[in-house]
Amino acid sequence: MDVPLSGHCRDDLTAVRDAFAANFAERGEHGAAVCVVIDGEVVVDLVGGWADEARTRPWQHDTLVNVYSVGKGIVATLLLELVDAGVVGLDDTIASVWPEFAVGGKERATVRHAFSHLAGVPAIRAQMTNDDLWDWDTMAAAVAATEAWCEPGSRVTYHTNTYGHLVGELIRRVSGDLPGTRLAALAGRLGADVWYGVPETEQHRCADVLWAPAARIEGIDPHALEGDAALVALGYCNPPGYSSQGIVNTREWRSAQVPSTNGHASASGVAAIYAGIVRGAVLSDTLVTEATRVQSSGHCPVLGEEVAFGLGYVPTSQRRPLGPNPLAVPEFLRAEAKEETRDEKGVITSDRFVDMPITRPSGTA
Repeated sequence: MDVPLSGHCRDDLTAVRDAFAANFAERGEHGAAVCVVIDGEVVVDLVGGWADEARTRPWQHDTLVNVYSVGKGIVATLLLELVDAGVVGLDDTIASVWPEFAVGGKERATVRHAFSHLAGVPAIRAQMTNDDLWDWDTMAAAVAATEAWCEPGSRVTYHTNTYGHLVGELIRRVSGDLPGTRLAALAGRLGADVWYGVPETEQHRCADVLWAPAARIEGIDPHALEGDAALVALGYCNPPGYSSQGIVNTREWRSAQVPSTNGHASASGVAAIYAGIVRGAVLSDTLVTEATRVQSSGHCPVLGEEVAFGLGYVPTSQRRPLGPNPLAVPEFLRAEAKEETRDEKGVITSDRFVDMPITRPSGTA
């Protein structure tokens, strides 16, 4: 069966179209979209393949798909808007706006810690169900009640799924709105097709996520584990569907708000959000500069490697380089280089990130 491909690509960027087509011809891609904006102009907007396993629905320009951790940067942007507005400060304690959070060693955790995976709640300790997952109040209360896995600020630990409820509840506490409401307002201003909680009237546009293997992966009971093993397992699987396994294509999952994991968007929608940030339509330059500066770094027990995080954004790294300039954060104004000290066996004994001034790429998003 021929794979449907459509859209446009500026003449000097045909290599992008060729690489996109090769994903289907050579790498088994099923369905996808890519959108690139330069200087406010959409220069690449391609879609291809299918939005369902049976290959009956071609991927369209308005097809929505679960974007997983792309949602972390977006929910962080919504809270950064409120920081810009002066209604909450980066170094305010979380408990100053969310008093229930001040238990279990988290009394001094700050908003900055929440942004940068330092808040100490990468997993919920109490046993949760998927029915709990559909209820925002229940999930936020469980995050607040969790005893810190480490002293806030002391250890960078990727908040795989709790990030959305942590940052999202801060949004609700200072604005009165759930993240989905704030996102709808931002998306409306920018013309971005991006959602937390897809209305049932729009769910026919959602692409199915295909798991490989398709059968549910049965694991050990995360509550039977201890230490970092428990932290990692509970972070991914408490509630059981927190990472979307087994429920990703359901009405309940698409309707719920799990901002770290179940945001739905088109490729052009995500591009519109970041293009808005680049051109200064969302955040102040001062805050963008701070948000893209490394705020936390070190070995992460969840990701199993050295990491660095800004305020909801991930600076470039060797593992995830952003563009040909190894020091560049293409969307923004700032970059960092990492200085490492190694012993005679080549083992890293210390490291630090150093600001490296660079010229901002013109309008790249």
